[in-house]
Amino acid sequence: MYRKQVRRRRAVLALLVIGSFVLLTITYGQGSGGLQRGVSAIFGPVQSVADRALKPARDLAGWFDKTFDARGENSRLKSELATVREQAVAGQEAIQQNAQLRKLVELDRGPALASSAYEPVTGRVIARSPTVWYSTVTIDLGGGDGVRVDDPVVSGDGLVGQVASVQGGVSQVTLLTDHASAVSAKVVPQGVQGVVRPEIGDPEDLVLDFIDSTERVKKGDTVVTAGWRARGLASLFPPGLPVGEVTRASIVEQEASQQVHLRPYADLRNLDVVQVLTGGSRR
Repeated sequence: MYRKQVRRRRAVLALLVIGSFVLLTITYGQGSGGLQRGVSAIFGPVQSVADRALKPARDLAGWFDKTFDARGENSRLKSELATVREQAVAGQEAIQQNAQLRKLVELDRGPALASSAYEPVTGRVIARSPTVWYSTVTIDLGGGDGVRVDDPVVSGDGLVGQVASVQGGVSQVTLLTDHASAVSAKVVPQGVQGVVRPEIGDPEDLVLDFIDSTERVKKGDTVVTAGWRARGLASLFPPGLPVGEVTRASIVEQEASQQVHLRPYADLRNLDVVQVLTGGSRR
């Protein structure tokens, strides 16, 4: 029994020695690449199977990496787009305000105000009446800015209305479209005079009322503030402020109702920058 075990061990040892010589012979006979090719031939199929098995996992990991990268890039682009959009809006608003201010400067230098005692004070509209008639607005000017009740208010396009109340650093302005508004005005160059008031039921339509029925006013004529002074009293508005353009002036209506219709020059629905004409010759 013992001898059989010894013989078995000697046989295993001999096989190992022979295998070692065979491997050495192959290595020296074919160079270092021979062993590598042998090993590759043995383990190549196993590696190929492993690569195919692990490919979905590698693809999934790559997808997550690309997804996170894409989300980060998307977030960055959205942030940049928001910044550009804000800059564009700010630029457009600046251009719009600049245009309005240029118009106000031109109006201040015009014949209606250049020789008057009014002192224009520029402000912004900060609130509008919640009704569909847009009859009042609130501006960021008050008593500390020299604003008083009944002061005329203009935009770069013409007359807007007049100050109705002053509270602290804000004032409420009654627009031309308000039912309580009434402005003495005249048609140029004819000189036909009347009173501008809102047309009931249409906030975009004004009426020049109480005109001389023997005079003729035509569509496209310009209406400006009349301005007057008599016996120590003076109009609330200086003469010559643009008010609106005649849009309807039928002979029948002029003779029967002594009125014509006009559209205000100022965009009363979208007021932003305005001027209050403080002081004046009536003070």
